[in-house]
Amino acid sequence: MSSSAEDREPGTLRDNAAEESSGATCAGESSSKHESACAGSEIKSRAVVKYSAAPPPTSYALLQEKTDLKLPPANWLRENPQLGSAGTTVLGSSSKSKPFSSFGMAYEFIDCIGDDVDVVSDSENIKKLLKIPYSKSHVSMAVHRVGRTLLLDELDIQELFMRSSQTGDWAWLKEFYQRLIDQKWQRKKKSKEHWYQKAILSKFLYYSINGDGAAEPVPDNLNEPEGGNEAEEYSSSWPTAFTSAASDIEDSDAPKQGSVSVDTQFALGQVTSVPKEQNLPMLFDEGESSQGLRNDFVRNIMWTFEDIHMLVGSNMPIFGGGRYPAVSLRLRDNNKPINILTGIDYWLDNLMCNVPELVMCFHVNGIVQKYEMIKTEEIPHLENSNFSTRVVKDIAQNILSFLKSNCTKEGHTYWLFKASGSDIVKLYDLTTLCEEAEEEKCQNPFTLPVAVLLYRVASNLMLKARQNRKHYGTIRTLLLNCVKLLDEERHPQIMASAHYMLSELFQLDEPPKGDADESLRAGGSEDSYSDEEEEEEEEEEEELTEDSDENCSYSSSSLQDDSKAVAVIRSVWELSVPEKYKSTHQIRPSGVFPVSQDKEERCRHVLSYVLKGLKAVDGTIKKESDLPAADPNTPIPLKYEDKSATAACAAEQGISLLLDRERPLQVDQKHPTRSGMIPCSWQHRMKLQLFLKASKAYYVLSDAATNLLKYGRALRYIKLSLQCYDAYCSVSGTLNPHVLQFHSQCLSLCGDIQLMLAQNANNRAAYLEEYSYQTKADQEILHSLQRESSCQAFSMATDLAMDPEYQLFVSSKCYEAAYELVISEALKDDATDQLPQVLKRLGNIRNEMGVYHMNQAAAMQTEKEVKTSVSIAEQEMWKKSFSFFEKGIKDFEAIADSTNTALLLCNTGRLMRICAQAHCAVSADQSRGEFSPEEALYYNKAIDYYSRALKSLASRVNHPAVWDSVNWELSTTYFTLATLLQDYAPLSRKAQEQECVTSKAGSNLPVGSTQIEREVTEAMMKSLKYCDLQTESARQPLYQYRAATIHHRLASMYHSCYRNQVGDEHLRKQHRSLAELHYGKAVCLFVSLKDAPCELLRTLLERVAFAEFTMAGQTSNAAKLKSLTGAMELMAETRWAFQLIHKELLEEQMALMEPGAAGSAQSPDVAGGSTSGLNLPEVMKLIAVFEPSFSFLLLQLIKLMTTMKRKPSSKDEERLKTYKNVYSKLLRAEKSAPLLSRVELHTELLQQLTPQTGSDDTHSR
Repeated sequence: MSSSAEDREPGTLRDNAAEESSGATCAGESSSKHESACAGSEIKSRAVVKYSAAPPPTSYALLQEKTDLKLPPANWLRENPQLGSAGTTVLGSSSKSKPFSSFGMAYEFIDCIGDDVDVVSDSENIKKLLKIPYSKSHVSMAVHRVGRTLLLDELDIQELFMRSSQTGDWAWLKEFYQRLIDQKWQRKKKSKEHWYQKAILSKFLYYSINGDGAAEPVPDNLNEPEGGNEAEEYSSSWPTAFTSAASDIEDSDAPKQGSVSVDTQFALGQVTSVPKEQNLPMLFDEGESSQGLRNDFVRNIMWTFEDIHMLVGSNMPIFGGGRYPAVSLRLRDNNKPINILTGIDYWLDNLMCNVPELVMCFHVNGIVQKYEMIKTEEIPHLENSNFSTRVVKDIAQNILSFLKSNCTKEGHTYWLFKASGSDIVKLYDLTTLCEEAEEEKCQNPFTLPVAVLLYRVASNLMLKARQNRKHYGTIRTLLLNCVKLLDEERHPQIMASAHYMLSELFQLDEPPKGDADESLRAGGSEDSYSDEEEEEEEEEEEELTEDSDENCSYSSSSLQDDSKAVAVIRSVWELSVPEKYKSTHQIRPSGVFPVSQDKEERCRHVLSYVLKGLKAVDGTIKKESDLPAADPNTPIPLKYEDKSATAACAAEQGISLLLDRERPLQVDQKHPTRSGMIPCSWQHRMKLQLFLKASKAYYVLSDAATNLLKYGRALRYIKLSLQCYDAYCSVSGTLNPHVLQFHSQCLSLCGDIQLMLAQNANNRAAYLEEYSYQTKADQEILHSLQRESSCQAFSMATDLAMDPEYQLFVSSKCYEAAYELVISEALKDDATDQLPQVLKRLGNIRNEMGVYHMNQAAAMQTEKEVKTSVSIAEQEMWKKSFSFFEKGIKDFEAIADSTNTALLLCNTGRLMRICAQAHCAVSADQSRGEFSPEEALYYNKAIDYYSRALKSLASRVNHPAVWDSVNWELSTTYFTLATLLQDYAPLSRKAQEQECVTSKAGSNLPVGSTQIEREVTEAMMKSLKYCDLQTESARQPLYQYRAATIHHRLASMYHSCYRNQVGDEHLRKQHRSLAELHYGKAVCLFVSLKDAPCELLRTLLERVAFAEFTMAGQTSNAAKLKSLTGAMELMAETRWAFQLIHKELLEEQMALMEPGAAGSAQSPDVAGGSTSGLNLPEVMKLIAVFEPSFSFLLLQLIKLMTTMKRKPSSKDEERLKTYKNVYSKLLRAEKSAPLLSRVELHTELLQQLTPQTGSDDTHSR
């Protein structure tokens, strides 16, 4: 489609970016516009000049009639930018296109290759292909594929075979050609006529240059006075604007409306190629990369012919000036009419160069006759040169489809050949033929240019791949084909660089996106150059009139064997059939990038390419004493040292080594490395990249193994990663911040692995096996590393030790080194995100080491038989543990990690409790002494740390699990302190206070209580405060049990005070009320638990005893009866406990009977315990207390009710009868009966008393 003025590319000159149909404009339009199409036009063409070495077009000199072109002008063969190479090469020097001309263009405009452009070639080759059906001349071209792009180069059989006799480069092709195509090949000499035509064309062009160097024309008849008039008369019919000077143009009456100046409209702008270094260094020398191939064309044009995008090199001179700013100049023999081949040639040249008109100079025997101007769109309709532009378009599309369908292998050299006079076109795969001939790769001269081009296209795509990964599959295919073509010994630089780029394709930090399989677009832009255009024209004209062949004669043998041809066009006229050939070949069917979610697989790919790159580099470094090759069957020896003062010192020195790496850049570093490598050489730069890439790959492998809990394998990989880094440091003069940042990550991971190994000591044998395993590739990489470094700088951090304490020590040192790196001057601005992670790891390892030493101290306590005093070893453990906890708390506080700060404070509180337990003196008979002040001190310190932990968390909402844990520990500490104070009261230190003491405001403490009672009560109440009875959680039953126990203990304490208090009735009443209050709460909580029958029974029996004691001081029968009745009601509540005990005993009995053992109704052996968790000895003791107490209450009630003076009511008589019945059964009960029977009897008797004493839900509230 034609584009409007608004659709032009930005920054492109108007006519350079113009699109034309048939290269022409409609009649009446300004010649400066080429966007619109004429009615009925068929072809869409658009040409954009990418580069031009020629100055802006200038007007040419209009030669006078009778000028003799056989005479040389004064400026002949002088270098002139207007003509470029067209004037100097027409005589035969470099007259043919070079076989690598398309590569020169591709190197210059690498950004377009592989994706945007379909064809890169000399314009002469394009014209020759499009004239195949019309011409009988031979066609011989080399075809190479790079992605979507086809590179076409003329394969001059004569030239190449002449060269083969001197260099031997093309000997295999000459042999193949003679055997298969033309057995009687011999060089054809060019005729004198050929050189004659070349000479006058060159002279004509120099004559036509409008300047001081232009030659004067030769006058036809100096004696004729009318000659001037004849010339004037004749010239009036010529296009006078061409001969007008600048002043004449200014004075001209020609319309200037819409005209565009020559300098602005037709100036050929330079389009620079992609910068060579843009985040991706060129890792080999430019000399090797370009192979001396240059872009020698005057201009490079991006030509879009219908839907075909071509990068064309052209040397056609373009002239301009006046109203005709761009024209092409041609010289024709007036005796030879323009034929179809010449017309197509002129038409295509003008289309490619976007020239709207053609000026033809006719001569006879070198004498100028006349000029004629022809518009480009008129060329297909000239007399004797009438051809269909649509057919030419079909030919172009068919040839392109044919080549793309059959030239499928990147890196291969294909040969498109048509013998002179033949209608058959064949395509051969010369790479395959060369391999079949058992020739070396280098015997194909195209091998290196193709390989370099593949590499450079891949390098260019790597820049785009940073933003779009869809290029990854393309890059991988390009590089793999590049590697296949090259010999490592001959081209180690490109091989090493290609392997490094292959390793860069695999993303190690995240899985691939999966968009690498997107196909490439068909279209684009690039640059190139071409040689001469006039030579083939004459050959083609001669071939139209006769079947002679200038280059080689056609032999029928070309039809004998097509088995070697990849594809064959049986008749050139098939190319004229629309869509006869369709490109069905999928671009790069194997080019899809291998997407793998397996990190280990990706890393193994990376390491395989790194190893190949290292081998290529090492092969170029010569040193007298090379290290011996590693034996693949011999594992790398492990180093292990027990933790000692020496090991600790060595560890400090080993870690400090990495900090010395951070030094200024040594610009004057000139000394060779350990392997003899010269700094700043390509080997040096490449090894730096490969070492760092290998280190990163091993790091990712180690991280993946850590996630799989394969800690032995993880340690092996991180060791290799750090060894790669060590070699990198040995080669590099300085370390960039991103390298130091990566190294801190390696050290952090190494610390993680050592920590995991210390925590999983049970699997040490499996880890040792994983650690000892080595692949052959790993050993070869290590061997390459050892050429540059001893690789022992981090051996301390990566050795597999057998001592958990030493592993924790190594882990902490790794974290400390990582922390020092992160806060160093080099990383203070780049590692702000990494600092919190390192500090968190540092706090965690210090917590682990603190816990380790705390557990060691606790183990020492349990091992002591008699606890008399604290040992020095225990105190050392406490100090170490406390020091680590303090440092860890500071680390977490530095990053405002309140949760972990609370956990470390909680652990410190636990350490204080262990210290308190250590100060508990236990004698040989396992009886402990009074509660010591040291115990009180450490328990109070523990309470302080637990309180700080709760304060750090602020509320339960932030972290419920940690809050509940700290809350539980704080409650436990208060409870333990109160229990020890109550059970082992320090009576020897504190005298019993007999005076009344005023209690604190708001306290429930009785006035006159002792100091110990106050301390116990305070601790119990604070423990009760932290018992969370409302929140539903896993600890709720534990909180309920503890709360019930606290109430029971307080009730027992007040019960004891009530019994022992003498003289102060008010205080005794207070003790009595508090005892009854706490007994009641304890009973309610134990009943709600339903799994503490012994505790419930004990509490009720104590409560009954308390009621019996209060009755002892009463004198009236009525008061005694009331107290006894209340006590009996409490006794009746013990049925809840007996029901629970009965249930558990039944379950236990059923469990014993299930296996088929001899079942009996006998109760389980009391001494043997219970399988249900019921404490049978405790049950027996409580029943022994229950039976006499129950019997006593019944007897006292019976006596009191019988001896009462008032007449009993019917209800009283019923109750008395029940009491007597229950008492009778209780007396007749067998004392030696099984426990289950006794529990059933007690449950039954208590159930009989229930209607008499109250409802069943007395304490269910």
